[in-house]
Amino acid sequence: MAENRLGEFLRARRELTRPEQVGLPPGAGRRRVSGLRREEVAMLSGVSADYYVRLEQGRDKHPSDQVLEALSRVLDLGPDGLEHARRLAGAARPGRRRSGRTPRVDPALRRLLDALTGTPALLTSRYLDVLATNRLGAALHPIFGPGSNLIRAVFLDPASRDCYPDWDKVAQETVASLRSSAGADPDHPRLAELVGELSVKSPDFRAWWAKHEVKAKTRGTKQIVNAEVGLLHLEYETLIPPSADGQMLVIYHAEPHSPAAQALALLGSVAVTA
Repeated sequence: MAENRLGEFLRARRELTRPEQVGLPPGAGRRRVSGLRREEVAMLSGVSADYYVRLEQGRDKHPSDQVLEALSRVLDLGPDGLEHARRLAGAARPGRRRSGRTPRVDPALRRLLDALTGTPALLTSRYLDVLATNRLGAALHPIFGPGSNLIRAVFLDPASRDCYPDWDKVAQETVASLRSSAGADPDHPRLAELVGELSVKSPDFRAWWAKHEVKAKTRGTKQIVNAEVGLLHLEYETLIPPSADGQMLVIYHAEPHSPAAQALALLGSVAVTA
């Protein structure tokens, strides 16, 4: 059966969009679905109902950018969701397959990681495999060590629930981040391997992946419990080097002179001693 990724994405987002979000009465017409009807999405987007049905069913997989922008407004996809839809609309590349081998770490990025001595940092693949980390990043928590996969650790490693006090929030954000970063190459063997394993082993992952949430992990805050220094309130920034084939440099930092900054300094001393 031919893949219908764009249709699945649109259908999932339609079913999660409540009528009142777009100005429609919640109970109009003895509604049998909690989300929007197909004809409602079509009407609000300015396309025919028949055309929208073809999009969801995969009979038309390449809508114009104007149509995608209109659907994005109705379904409240946001910038990341719209970009994801654009990639899905142009993702069909017959015969295109890539190796599942671990990506190579650029020596310049390795040196940059090592130069960041006062703040935890790690380099991941677009599929959230940890490719390299600096000393403080490795000391932050075992799930950040090279060879780990962040989304696999979140859902399958019990230690992740001790690491993240707000585990539900972190888990859902990680799923949305994986869908965003992996959308550029949805046929990659590594993505298929991860999604297949997690869908079988984790009901939480299976449910959240089915929602098709898309959100790039660019910056934010995170609470992390470290065995040596306790709870850390950290900010993070994600940088994507243009020559690194989707690899992401994640840098954690603390507000200057804050308890978290003092705890990071202590953790750095412990890591050096170790």
